[in-house]
Amino acid sequence: MRYGLAIVGISLSDKPADAKVDAGVPSLYAEISPVSTANMATIDEDLNQIERDIRTLKIEYEQYFGGGRPRPPADTQWRVDTLLRRYSERAGDLSTGQRFRYNNLTQTYAKYQDMWRKKLLQKEGAVTQHHFGAAAKAIEAERQRQSAHRQKNAAAEAEVVAAGVHAAAVAEAAAETARQSAEHRHLPDAFAMSLSDPDNEGDKVQQLYRKLIEARTEAGDKAAAPSLKDFEKFVRQKTTDLKEKGGHEIEYTVSIEAGRVKLKARISK
Repeated sequence: MRYGLAIVGISLSDKPADAKVDAGVPSLYAEISPVSTANMATIDEDLNQIERDIRTLKIEYEQYFGGGRPRPPADTQWRVDTLLRRYSERAGDLSTGQRFRYNNLTQTYAKYQDMWRKKLLQKEGAVTQHHFGAAAKAIEAERQRQSAHRQKNAAAEAEVVAAGVHAAAVAEAAAETARQSAEHRHLPDAFAMSLSDPDNEGDKVQQLYRKLIEARTEAGDKAAAPSLKDFEKFVRQKTTDLKEKGGHEIEYTVSIEAGRVKLKARISK
C-alpha cells in the first residue's frame, strides 16, 4: 500500500526503502529566495512611483496656481498619500536604504504640502497679503522712530559725558597749577657752594650736607637720608673725578625740582 504524500521533492511510501529524494531540487531555500527578491523589488518600485508622483504633483499644482488647471490635483495627491501611509505602517519591512529613501520622500512631500496649503489659502481669499504689508510698514516706521529717539538720547548723553570730562580735566589742571605754585612759594632757592679740596674744607662740606637734609625735609622725602660720613666720601670722590677732567673748583648745587631733591656737581673753574 502506497501513500501519495510528497514534501518539496521527497516522496514517501509506507516502506522506508521506497522513499526517494529528488536530486533536481537542491534545498528548501531555493523555493523561498525568489519570493523575498520579488518583495524587495515591489518596495523599490513603489518608492520610485512615490518619487514620480511627487514631481508630477508639483507640476500640476504649479499649473493650478498659474491658472492652467481648473481644480487642484486631488487624484495624484490621494495616490501619494496612500502609498506613503502604506509604508509608514510597514516600516519594519523596509531595509536601511529603503527606509532612508522613504524618510527623504516624506520630508520633501511635507515641505511641498505646507507650501501648497499656504498658496491655497491665499488663492481662496482666506489670506490677504496687503494687510500684512501695511502692518509691516507700521511696525518698521515705529522701529525707525524708536531708533532715532535712542540715537538722539545717546548723542545727548555723550555730550553730557564729554562736558563732564572736560570740566574734570580743567579742574585737575587748575589743581595741578595751584599745587605747583604752592610748592614754588614754599620751596627754598637753590643752594650753591664751590669746593676745591674737600679734605681741608670740612665746614663747607658739613654746610652742604645740612642744606641737602633741609631740602629733603621741605620736599617731604621720606627715604632714608645718607649719613654725614657717606656724604663726605661721595663729595671727595666726585670732586676728584671732576678735577681729573681739568677742573679746579667744583660747584655743588642743592635744589628741589618737581618735588624731588637734586644734588648736582659741575666744574666752575
